[in-house]
Amino acid sequence: MRIASWNVNSIRPRMEQLTSWLVRAKPDVVCLQETKVEDDKFPMGEIGEAGYQAAIFGQKTYNGVAILTRFGLSLSDVQKNLTSDEADAHKRLIAGTVDGIRIVNVYVPNGQELSAPAYQYKLDWMSRLKADLSAHMNEPLIVCGDFNVAPEAIDVHNTKKWDQSVLFHETVRARLRDVMSIGLTDSFRHFHPDAKEFSWWDYRLGAFKRNWGLRIDLALVNEALLRKIKDVSIDRTPREAERPSDHTPVVVDLLDN
Repeated sequence: MRIASWNVNSIRPRMEQLTSWLVRAKPDVVCLQETKVEDDKFPMGEIGEAGYQAAIFGQKTYNGVAILTRFGLSLSDVQKNLTSDEADAHKRLIAGTVDGIRIVNVYVPNGQELSAPAYQYKLDWMSRLKADLSAHMNEPLIVCGDFNVAPEAIDVHNTKKWDQSVLFHETVRARLRDVMSIGLTDSFRHFHPDAKEFSWWDYRLGAFKRNWGLRIDLALVNEALLRKIKDVSIDRTPREAERPSDHTPVVVDLLDN
């Protein structure tokens, strides 16, 4: 099985890129973030033509998440948002079970700036995520998506530029470590301990061409799933397209049964 995660930064203008990537990469499951579309306007027809069905949880203009599964795979026990979220909370999480694997797709809040209430909300959201994940540690589990946190110095092109940002400040990195303390492993780093690769590049200043990026799109897994993984990779190709998302896919390949 191949499980992928991609912050598409608005699905409708990226549909051609997404469908061509689905044909090329052939993932079985795709977790999308920042779909930025209400459920009744989600491009379900085009997704179906590409060979996928979708569980969706969207809103207008901001946020929104979805899990695509190849026809023939069923997604069960679907959860939308954190169990502790209010009814009107932003659409940031969708989860389900595929072939015995619990898949949790997250779009962690950005936090805006260190002094903003939104940053404290981000830290609180991550703690509440940890509480939800704790209930699924006895089954194969992957938590993937845009975490808006670069875990370590190797995940940032310039630490001095970013160490006072909401994406790399020590407090948010510590909160990520706390989430992982329940028994989760950063799967990309496990397989590529020395790789300085990124998954996000600012649109400005030619950041992609200069490789001024951050690795903030993660695939955290528990031990039960880690044993089943063959490799984890970051596919830079979609970022090279015209009018791309500022993120690119993370791909987790499982061993054949």
